[in-house]
Amino acid sequence: MKKILKRMVLVIVSLLGLLTLSVVAFVNFSPQFGATPTGERLKRMQASPNYKDGTFQNLVPTSIDMSMGQMISATWKMLTGVPGAEPVDTFQTVPLDVKRFEGDGGPEHVAVSWFGHSSLLIRIQGKTLLTDPVFGERASFASFSGPKRFPYDHYMNVDELPHVDAVVMSHDHYDHLDYETFTKLKGKVSRFFVPLGVGVHLEKWGIAPEQITELDWHESAKLGNLTLICAPARHFSGRGLTNRNGTLWASWVLQGTQKKVYYGGDTGYYPGLKTVGEQYGPFDLAMLECGAYNEAWIDIHMLPEQTAQAQLDVKANVLLPIHWAKFNLALHTWQDPIERLVKKSAELGTTITTPRIGEVVVLDAPLPAEHWWERYH
Repeated sequence: MKKILKRMVLVIVSLLGLLTLSVVAFVNFSPQFGATPTGERLKRMQASPNYKDGTFQNLVPTSIDMSMGQMISATWKMLTGVPGAEPVDTFQTVPLDVKRFEGDGGPEHVAVSWFGHSSLLIRIQGKTLLTDPVFGERASFASFSGPKRFPYDHYMNVDELPHVDAVVMSHDHYDHLDYETFTKLKGKVSRFFVPLGVGVHLEKWGIAPEQITELDWHESAKLGNLTLICAPARHFSGRGLTNRNGTLWASWVLQGTQKKVYYGGDTGYYPGLKTVGEQYGPFDLAMLECGAYNEAWIDIHMLPEQTAQAQLDVKANVLLPIHWAKFNLALHTWQDPIERLVKKSAELGTTITTPRIGEVVVLDAPLPAEHWWERYH
C-alpha cells in the first residue's frame, strides 16, 4: 500500500511539474504576452518620478487586490454567469461615414466614431487617431478562451479603416492592446504614441522603434499642429504572470489649435481628474469609461455616477461614454453602465452623446442621443 501511495504522489507531483513548465513555456514563447522592458527603455522608466521599487505607482494609494472572499465570490459569479451580463440580440451597427468623419480638414472640425469598448477613431486638427484598437474576437491572451465580444452585425476591422495618422494607447491590458489587431496595423500606421514601457510589446510584434513615441505623465509630443499630452490615470498594467505595473498607464489630452479633447483610458475616480481639468481643460469633448466596475475594484474603474461627475471635474462640454457594450468584464448587466450614467448625467444637467456603434459624432452639429440600447435584450 505504501508503494502505491508513493507512486501516486510521484505521478501527481510530476504532472504538476509538467503543468507548471507548460504554463511557463507558453507565457515565455507566445508573442501575445509581449515583452519585458530592458536596456535604455528600462533606464528611462526607472528615471520616472512615477516609478518606485521596481514598478509604476499611482498618484494616490490604490488597491487592486481583492479579499479571498471577494475573489471567490467574483470568480463564481463570472463562471456561473450574471443574468443579463451579455446581450441576446445582435447589435445593428452603423457603417463608418468617412466623408462626414473627415470633414473639411479644418482646425474647427472634430469627429469621433466609436467601435465599442475603448476603440475610437478620432478626427482632430486634420489628423486621424485610433485609440486602444481591439478588433479581435476576444479580449484575452488566448484565441480559444476569455471574454468574447458581443454580437454585432458587423465588426470594424483594420482593412476598413481610413488612413490612420497615429495609434494612441492608454495601457497594455488585453482589452486595450490586442496582439491580433497590431499585427494587422503594422505597416499601415506611421506613428504610435504610448505610455512608458508599452513600446516594448509593439517592437516585439514587428513595429519599428522609430515609429514609437513613449511618454511619461505630463510629457508631450507633436503630430503636425496637434499636441498629444500623456496625462495621469488611476489604474494598473500587466500582460503576464509577474509583470504587474511593469509599464505605465495613462490618459491623453489631444490639443489642436482650436479644439481640445480628452481620452480618459481606464481609471478609478480620484482627485487627479480635477487636476487634469484645471491644468489642461476645458475640453470640447471627453471620452470616459463607464463600464466593467464593481465595488471590489472601485479604485481602478469608475462607477457610472463617478463618470458623470468626472465630466465636470475635467471640464468637458460633452461626454461620450466608453468601455461598455462589447465585452463582459464585470458582474453587472450590459445595459447597467449606460442606464446609470444617463440618469446621473440628467441629474447633473450635463451634456452626453450616445452614438450607436460606428456612428460618427461631429462636434458643433446635433449630437446623437438615442437610447439605442433599449431596443435590445
